[in-house]
Amino acid sequence: MSDPRWPHRQPDQRSCGAACLVVATMLTDASYDARLRADPGSWPAEVLRVHREVTGLRDHGAAALPWPRLLGTPPWAVARRLSRRPGGRWRTGLVRLGARSGAFASLLVLAGLDVPVPLYVGSTLLPRHVVLVVGVRGEDLLVWDPARGATMRVTRETFETGRLPFGRWRTPWFVVAPAAVAG
Repeated sequence: MSDPRWPHRQPDQRSCGAACLVVATMLTDASYDARLRADPGSWPAEVLRVHREVTGLRDHGAAALPWPRLLGTPPWAVARRLSRRPGGRWRTGLVRLGARSGAFASLLVLAGLDVPVPLYVGSTLLPRHVVLVVGVRGEDLLVWDPARGATMRVTRETFETGRLPFGRWRTPWFVVAPAAVAG
């Protein structure tokens, strides 16, 4: 995906995680990217298909812990799906309040290597939304928000202080990253 500012939004209020998986695949698989760009009308169906797969009893033939789609896409399902790609296992890492600086630094490194990274954000009480780190501009992260269909800049300060620019979901909760980085 040559342009991380993919203009489409998640097709419903529960598919942000699946939308991030679709865009992450577009960014790393040129043929998949070309297929979706050739038929932009296929976007909603593809996101909903991925959402059904990652929350169902089986994900690409492998047994999976089912999850009610009404609750969105759980981080372990995102990690499982990303682990199917070349490059090894992915894990979910908790972004601890006192360790946000280290999490931000890891995201900068991964984004600088063109590794798209799902980030779960929410209120101070609960994770509620998934966005996708898609790049770096200077010392800032570029993060695609499927609710807006737009890429936002996230500074170190807004990340570390829990003032992210994703509406009411301002607190970083989980990073789904390659296992060597996620811990």
